[in-house]
Amino acid sequence: MKPIVRTLFKAPAKLYDRDLGWLLGKRFLCLTHVGRKSGRRYRTVLEVIGLRPETDEVLAIAGLGPSSDWYRNIQAAPAVEVALGRRRFVPEHRILDETEAASALADYERRNRLLRPVLHPVLSKLLGWRYDGSAAARRRMAQQLPIVAFRPRGATESDQESH
Repeated sequence: MKPIVRTLFKAPAKLYDRDLGWLLGKRFLCLTHVGRKSGRRYRTVLEVIGLRPETDEVLAIAGLGPSSDWYRNIQAAPAVEVALGRRRFVPEHRILDETEAASALADYERRNRLLRPVLHPVLSKLLGWRYDGSAAARRRMAQQLPIVAFRPRGATESDQESH
């Protein structure tokens, strides 16, 4: 990987390291998780693909699939923290089912139409097949790349309705 590309990919983490994650708004979250083998704490910056105020959930995709270290780590032990902008919380998580994941991907694409010329080729490379943005392609991607919803631990939908 070229040095400039590596620097760009590391920039969001550096901002969170300096308590400047708020500069990223709600575009990226910083997930603190525990290594399933090492027991060490790790921080991973993930793109937010959706916000669900009604359930207080933040959605992120495992872009490298279920073998992503952060994804495997949160399957083995609960995540320690999610930081999103100036907000921090101890999360619980759930994996979206195929239908809900495909819908979240469709919403993400609608909100990011200008990125489509870049997004489809990048997704095609990640997936190993030509992603065309169709409903069938979204369902296939949802089977291959898990989408995780994080929300504050202990929050229930009835709690959210009273806010």
